[in-house]
Amino acid sequence: MKINIKSPISVSVAMIAGGIVLLGYFFPMDSIPALNALYNAITTTAMLLAAVALLLGIFNLLSVHLGKVSEASNTAVYSLFLVGALLTTFGATLYYKPDGFFPSWLFEYVQIPIETSLMAVLTVSLISASMRVLNQRITIFSMLFLFSATGALLSIGPVFGFNLPIIGKLLDPVASGGARGILLGVALGTIATGLRILMGSDRPYGE
Repeated sequence: MKINIKSPISVSVAMIAGGIVLLGYFFPMDSIPALNALYNAITTTAMLLAAVALLLGIFNLLSVHLGKVSEASNTAVYSLFLVGALLTTFGATLYYKPDGFFPSWLFEYVQIPIETSLMAVLTVSLISASMRVLNQRITIFSMLFLFSATGALLSIGPVFGFNLPIIGKLLDPVASGGARGILLGVALGTIATGLRILMGSDRPYGE
């Protein structure tokens, strides 16, 4: 059976549900019991669907990598390692609880070092990209980016055994301003996308 969601019904349901949730952020729902119950039902259903989608994503990840292992592809070793790590973490979390010893050990000595290494690679990649940009075209913005990235690296840790906290204090307003600008951009983009979906301009769920 093929379900056709490309109809005005899906658009109307999305607009009504999104409008009710949006109203809940601006007006108190407690004064209107029926609307409050509908608001709670929509948000609860959305959270349940998100949890189900997460589980489906995990099962899809397992099926894809198990397929690579069974086919003995060139990346079968990495797939096998990923599946083993996923099942080990999942089983340990269920057995020891999320705040148990083994899950906490995995988080502190496996996940945090991996994330730190990825951030270090990202920083080096940014500086390398800025150097390539300077080789092609020198502008005031590329120079500011290079100086900011270099100063941030120098302020993170000791340089040849010497700490340079003054650089971190000088760059703190710049870093805070950049982070706030990124957050404002993300917020404005999210609001614009949400409004387009509520008005029916964008229809990711069907035409």
